[in-house]
Amino acid sequence: MFTSEKGAVEEWLSEFKTLPETSLSNYATNLKDKSSLVSSLYKVIQEPQSELLEPVCHQLFEFYRSGEEQLLRFTLQFLPELIWCYLAVSASRNVHSSGCIEALLLGVYNLEIVDKQGHSKVLSFTIPSLSKPSVYHEPSSIGSMALTESALSQHGLSKVVYSGPHPQREMLTAQNRFEVLTFLLLCYNAALTYMPSVSLQSLCQICSRICVCGYPRQHVRKYKGISSRIPVSSGFMVQMLTGIYFAFYNGEWDLAQKALDDIIYRAQLELYPEPLLVANAIKASLPHGAMKSSKEGTRCIQVEITPTSSRISRNAVTSMSIRGHRWKRHEQPDNSNDTTELGILVIPEISVTNVAGERTGNGEKGRTLGEIDVQHIQGVQETATDPRTESKGLPEIRRQKSVRKMMEDGINSPGRVQF
Repeated sequence: MFTSEKGAVEEWLSEFKTLPETSLSNYATNLKDKSSLVSSLYKVIQEPQSELLEPVCHQLFEFYRSGEEQLLRFTLQFLPELIWCYLAVSASRNVHSSGCIEALLLGVYNLEIVDKQGHSKVLSFTIPSLSKPSVYHEPSSIGSMALTESALSQHGLSKVVYSGPHPQREMLTAQNRFEVLTFLLLCYNAALTYMPSVSLQSLCQICSRICVCGYPRQHVRKYKGISSRIPVSSGFMVQMLTGIYFAFYNGEWDLAQKALDDIIYRAQLELYPEPLLVANAIKASLPHGAMKSSKEGTRCIQVEITPTSSRISRNAVTSMSIRGHRWKRHEQPDNSNDTTELGILVIPEISVTNVAGERTGNGEKGRTLGEIDVQHIQGVQETATDPRTESKGLPEIRRQKSVRKMMEDGINSPGRVQF
C-alpha cells in the first residue's frame, strides 16, 4: 500500500470523527464520488495484517448504524470483499486475524434483523403466479391451462414466503456461519441498483474464488493464495447467483459469465439442486452476444413485453372499407352469360307466337298452347345440330321430326314455331 493511499484512509478516519451532525447528509452525498478513497479501502480490507483494518471496520460500522441511507450503502459495497476475507481466513484456520471483520459482519447482521423499535423483523416474499402477467412472462404465451376445480380454487391466490424472525448472534461458528452470511448477501442484493461497478466486479471475483478454491479448476483460473476448500451452502450460492444475474446486464458480462460457470461447476460437485436450477435458468435466458450496456445511468434488465391493449385488426370493417367494397362490386363485369368459363349448359328456348305475329320477349312465358299442339310439339322432336354449339362443346338438341315437316303433312296449327 502506497503512502498516498494510506494518507487518504487516515484522513477519511479523522474527518468523520470531527464532522458535525448537521452536515452528515452533505458528507454522505460527496463520499460516493471519491473513487480513490474506495480503492484504498479495498486494499486495506485485502490485507488482514494491516494496522488500518481495525479502525476501517469500526468506521464502516459507524456508517451503517448512523441511519443515513447513503452511508449505509457505502458500507454495503464492501460486503462481498469482507465476506471473502473472512472465509479465506477461516479456511486457513487463522481466526485471530479476522476478529474485526467478524465483528463488522455480526454488527450488520444484528442491525438488519430488527426494526427501529428493536423488534425482530419478519421478511415476506410474494411468489409470482403464472396465471398473472409480469415483466417476465404473459399467461397467453404459456398456453392453455386445464381449468380444474382445484385450479379455480387457487386462481388469484398469491403464495407468500416468510423469512424470520432471525436470532441474534454473538459470534460466528461453523453451524451458523452461512446462515449469517446468506442473510447478509440478501441485504446486499436488496441494494444492488445502488452498488457501483467496482462492487459488482468484487462480487463476481469472490464468487469464482469461493467456488473453485481447492479444486482442479483453481489452476485453470490461476488463483493464487489459499488452496483450501471453502465450504458453501445451497442458499448462499443462490444469493450469489442473484447478484451475478444483475451484473450480467450492468456492464460486467465477462466476469459474471466466468462466475456463473464456476458456480455451476461447484454446484455439480456438491449436488445442490437449487443452485443448479437457478444457474441453468440464467444461462438459458442469456442472449447469444455480450451485453454492451453502459455502466452509467439507469441499471435494469431489458425484457420484451407484449402490449396488453388489443390491436386493431387490419381487416377491421370501417366506413371506408364498406365504400371501397361497394365500388369494387359495381366495377366487376357481368360474366353471367359467359358459358365457356362457367361451364353452364344453355339450351335455347322455343318461343311460340300467335297468328297475329306477336312475339313474346326472351325469358317470358309464351301464351298457352292448345293441348293438341303441345302434344305434337313435344312428341315430334328430332335431332338438330347447331354448328355454333358444336364448336363450344355444347350438347346437341335432338328432335324426332321437324315441326315444319309435320305442318306440311296436314297438321293445322293456330300458330307458327320459330327456332
